[in-house]
Amino acid sequence: TLETLALICHARARDPDLGPFLVVAPTSVVPGWVSEVARFAPGLGVEAVTESLAKSGRPIDELAAADVIVTTYTLLRLDADAYRSVDWSGVILDEAQYVKNHQAKTYKCVRELPAPFKLALTGTPMENNLMELWSLLSITAPGLFPDPKRFAEQYARPIERGGDSERLARLRRRIKPLVKRRT
Repeated sequence: TLETLALICHARARDPDLGPFLVVAPTSVVPGWVSEVARFAPGLGVEAVTESLAKSGRPIDELAAADVIVTTYTLLRLDADAYRSVDWSGVILDEAQYVKNHQAKTYKCVRELPAPFKLALTGTPMENNLMELWSLLSITAPGLFPDPKRFAEQYARPIERGGDSERLARLRRRIKPLVKRRT
């Protein structure tokens, strides 16, 4: 969270006219983001969206005046059209395993958000199979592995079913520049 806030502050310092950044997180994490912004980046305006736009009575344009908007995966899915109407400076997915299924509606909503970059924060980029990793990479690095079927044929099946260590090593080399892990 702190590194992400530093990134947002750096971007704002370089271009104060940037549009808002969107943080999508589980409901339980939204207050944490708001308090972390207040603590570590008090110069940023932050809006927490904790109910649907219709229920809150606040249009997305009004919220988008903030530097950072924090919402939930569920609310993003429910108000997807409104969120797609904003030109985001960046999208941050906290606990990004929420979009690990590339056939789910929430995944599709995130993929369709207009933003020059999308950052996925997760401690579990893959829990069950390599296609979950493909889903996250297709959001954050959309051209790296463009076709899920081809990824399954070239990487997922040979690695998961056949234990192909050569393909696993190739996959690790290709994604290494994009994956930062705590050690």
